[in-house]
Amino acid sequence: MNRAIRKVAVVGSGVMGSRIACHFAGIGVQVLLLDIVPSEPNEGEKAKGLGIDNKQVRNRIVNDALQATLKGKPSAVYTKKVADLIRTGNTEDDLKEIADCDWVIEVVVERLGIKQKVFDQIEKYRRPGSLITTNTSGIPIHLMSEGRSDDFKQHFCGSHFFNPPRYLRLLEIIPAPDTKKEVIDFLMDYGDRFLGKTTVLCKDTPAFIANRVGVFGFMAVFNAMQKLGLNVGEVDSLTGTILGRPKSATFRTGDVVGLDTLVHVAKALPQNAPNDEAIEIFKLPAFLEKMIGNKWLGDKTGQGFYKKVKGEKDKSEILTLDLGTMEYGPKQKTKFATIEAAKPIDDLAARLKVLYAGQDKAGEFYRIFHHLLFAYVSHRIPEISDELYKIDNALKAGFGWEIGAFESWDILGLAKTLEQMKAGGYVAAPWVQQMLDKGFTSFYKTENGQRKYYDIPTQTYKAIPGTGSLIILEHLDEKVVWQNSACKLHDIGDDVVALRWNTKMNSIGGEVLDGVMKSVAIAEERYKGLVVANSGDNFSAGANVGLIFMFAAEQEYDELDFAIRQFQATTMRLRYSSIPVVVAPHGMTLGGGCEMCLHADAVQAAAESYIGLVEVGVGLIPGGGGTKEMVLRAAERNIKEDVEVNYLQQLFINVGTAKVSTSAHEAFDNFILRPGFDSISVNPDRRIGDAKRKVLLLHESGYTQPMPRRNIKVQGRGGLGGLLSGVHAMWRGKYISDYDKFIAEKLAYVMCGGDLTQEGYVSEQYLLDLEREAFLSLCGQRKTLERLQSILQSGKPLRN
Repeated sequence: MNRAIRKVAVVGSGVMGSRIACHFAGIGVQVLLLDIVPSEPNEGEKAKGLGIDNKQVRNRIVNDALQATLKGKPSAVYTKKVADLIRTGNTEDDLKEIADCDWVIEVVVERLGIKQKVFDQIEKYRRPGSLITTNTSGIPIHLMSEGRSDDFKQHFCGSHFFNPPRYLRLLEIIPAPDTKKEVIDFLMDYGDRFLGKTTVLCKDTPAFIANRVGVFGFMAVFNAMQKLGLNVGEVDSLTGTILGRPKSATFRTGDVVGLDTLVHVAKALPQNAPNDEAIEIFKLPAFLEKMIGNKWLGDKTGQGFYKKVKGEKDKSEILTLDLGTMEYGPKQKTKFATIEAAKPIDDLAARLKVLYAGQDKAGEFYRIFHHLLFAYVSHRIPEISDELYKIDNALKAGFGWEIGAFESWDILGLAKTLEQMKAGGYVAAPWVQQMLDKGFTSFYKTENGQRKYYDIPTQTYKAIPGTGSLIILEHLDEKVVWQNSACKLHDIGDDVVALRWNTKMNSIGGEVLDGVMKSVAIAEERYKGLVVANSGDNFSAGANVGLIFMFAAEQEYDELDFAIRQFQATTMRLRYSSIPVVVAPHGMTLGGGCEMCLHADAVQAAAESYIGLVEVGVGLIPGGGGTKEMVLRAAERNIKEDVEVNYLQQLFINVGTAKVSTSAHEAFDNFILRPGFDSISVNPDRRIGDAKRKVLLLHESGYTQPMPRRNIKVQGRGGLGGLLSGVHAMWRGKYISDYDKFIAEKLAYVMCGGDLTQEGYVSEQYLLDLEREAFLSLCGQRKTLERLQSILQSGKPLRN
């Protein structure tokens, strides 16, 4: 059956329902969002004379929920305009409209009886053959399909999204006893390619995969904390980014998710899985019981493990709960020798080894936690999954772990760690020792660029299903064409090469620029085209700020001038090569990273790409061709001249305010990405493969090397006067400082083509020279040096 999803109905508009609706709208699907009718009008509605028959009243619950989601942060949508694809209604008046929907998703309260009543109503109206799924996080799927029609059963299963669905990539698909295989296959593929999810096929076991192991992880942390006498702040310092987990760590994550949710799963597991060997770990600590009793549930009740209060001069202060006294107090600084030793290590695998080997209380914590975790996941096979990679995928995509449990075990050394576990009384499942006895010493290995996992029943390594079409550059080290200390150029097949670099935050310095130039030259000589892509959390945080600061502070202006010329030459080389170049950004793509995108033949961006020219924030202007490119794009607008100036003004404001697009979709609205040239991969794992296809399409279409532009229209003094007038108004209104005004005037000068008496036409090199001169002049300013130093000291990338 050639199935297409054009319209989706989401029944239940709570936090999850509304966000699921927004995610579907974000990929261009029409959504019908439904919820119950209120029992009566509220006071405001009564004051307006509105009765229960009024549509505004009847749709109040769903409309309020959707508006709250649209206003929430982080944003649930790629752009605000996707809300136009969502139509709201209620389950009494509008449920019949699900007959037009290709997929109906139930997202009501987690009570079996209520869900069954909702399914009774859905079955009256749904179109035969349409998909029907539940977003339950733990109710057995087979119980919900009982008593339904054959067609309902055949097209019904669990589709467990994780909150927030835009950012957490896990989608668990759980078949019911009678679900058709073609339905499961479709949902697994659709979730991957269209929703951008890591789709994991689960068994219908308690809490499925991610929550079963993830909640155990929480309880294991509590266990280790109590054994070692650690406090909330200390545990969060041990279980955040230092361990490759989200910065919210353990207790802050609990507050965000809601302690009631955590407790609900923790309490249900011993009841639903009475034979779980770790059942004692799931017993709630006394402090958690007390917090539930006090309704200290986290953010939803205003306090949990942390509490925000107003301090002196109305400044907000975060207090931390003392689990011994159950009283809140100021957050205490924490310091462990193990953490201090691990902090400078960028590579997570190397850092994990240091953490595990620590000889202080922190090291002991890591050993206890990992031994508990490793034992637990080993016993979950084959109960919750026959394949170990599914557990790792679920933890990474559902809980934001950078590396999974079995991956961590591989890093720490399977045989060595197992011996330490045995010595400490931690019992792994028998198959682990049997695996070692057979000579298999790791759960994963990579062969010919393909990652494989150890398959327990066959005692062999098998390719991870679904990864054959993905290009993962880290797995292609045997196909490196060229490399230097920062970069590697990989042969990714079909006569296409891909460049990646590995520097701190993937920043761009001389070695990277050399790598780009060399890669273009090699591709021109031997290949059809080049992809530029990176790994890690971000594509690039921009140019090496430390290098710029060093040259500027020491007044090495010749060196600085050379560095800027080198950067400009590199971006222009990307633009004017004889082969197609496609840049595939993801995550933060700032400053110089953005400038590389601006000069590519095409961009294949991950949906979660945060792209922008942010140099003004450190007292500079874009100096790698970014300012020039904004002028060129303004000139290319085929519109009336009076509107043309307004378009230039908008680009000036974007650059002048260091605006960063909050998604690749928004980057189109901000004129960073171009319709007709650039595209989006919702699943970031597919962007390099998609970029490769784009290279081949450009090559097969008869790619011809473009020529540098000499006819770029600039506004001269006419446009400059308008821009400077706006800058002056902002300064007079005290919206910008004196120095911000100074920078903005420099930027305006470049973007209008300098001090020309009237509009005219100039070359790209003319604009690059203006851009470079302005950049150099700003580098000599004390305020710029102070801003650069501040960024360096913070250790964080510049974002607006």
